[in-house]
Amino acid sequence: MLKLADGIVELYKKVVSSLPPDVEAALSAAAEREENGSNAAQALRVIMENIREARKTVSPMCQDTGTPIFHVRVPRGISQHEITEAIRVATRNATGIIPLRPNAVDTLTGTNTGDNTGEGIPIVHMEETERDTLVMDLMLKGGGSENIGTTYRLPDEKLGAQRDLEGVKRCIIDAVYRAQGRACPPYIIGVGIGATREQVALLSKRQLLRKLDDTNPVTSLASLEEETLDAVNSLGIGPMGLGGRSTAIGVKIGANHRHPASYFVDVSFGCWAHRRGTLLW
Repeated sequence: MLKLADGIVELYKKVVSSLPPDVEAALSAAAEREENGSNAAQALRVIMENIREARKTVSPMCQDTGTPIFHVRVPRGISQHEITEAIRVATRNATGIIPLRPNAVDTLTGTNTGDNTGEGIPIVHMEETERDTLVMDLMLKGGGSENIGTTYRLPDEKLGAQRDLEGVKRCIIDAVYRAQGRACPPYIIGVGIGATREQVALLSKRQLLRKLDDTNPVTSLASLEEETLDAVNSLGIGPMGLGGRSTAIGVKIGANHRHPASYFVDVSFGCWAHRRGTLLW
């Protein structure tokens, strides 16, 4: 597993310094939509320059290198314990080599471990697969974007949101409005609908791993993603909260079955520095 740990360090290096092509393309398209000379256009120009410089120098594109979240699909017969240990070793090594900002703090004592590992950190989700290849998705989740995420329980009288897709749309728009430009938009918005709070929180995060140019295989959700993106951008919050047409560059929605008595909606945010990548092993 030492070779795997080395591969994970390289994954960290790529993810922290180079945005995925679909995210960079969406930001570039957003810049084209903004009015020349506007605050929004200038903000996106600075963002694009930052992206290019980070890739050129192989250095973090944001001072907050985030919480590492791994989603791993493991071939049958491979030890999940050993994979978890390889991730922890790689995280310690990457913290010193890249470097990453130490972001693992003991909740009880306030002590920073200094190496981005600790109780429950990095966050690792695993599932067994029939494939022969280990697939490891890494997302570096910034603290600011995580702080503005929220969970709704429908129906919600204040929003006039019922237990339907229109109600889900109202939740998403409300979450963006309440964010008020914090956490560095343009946002990527992940949404999970389902039975329990922890279920929808995980599902919304998984949506943030989808490519921005994909199409939801569920027709009703594909339509809702498109409609909600237009509605969010009509709020005029814009890049970095400076106004404009590009409050978000993507909305991705997933739905699970639910209990008849429960209808939860979780809204997760990614900032413009939406750092994710995949390792095949």
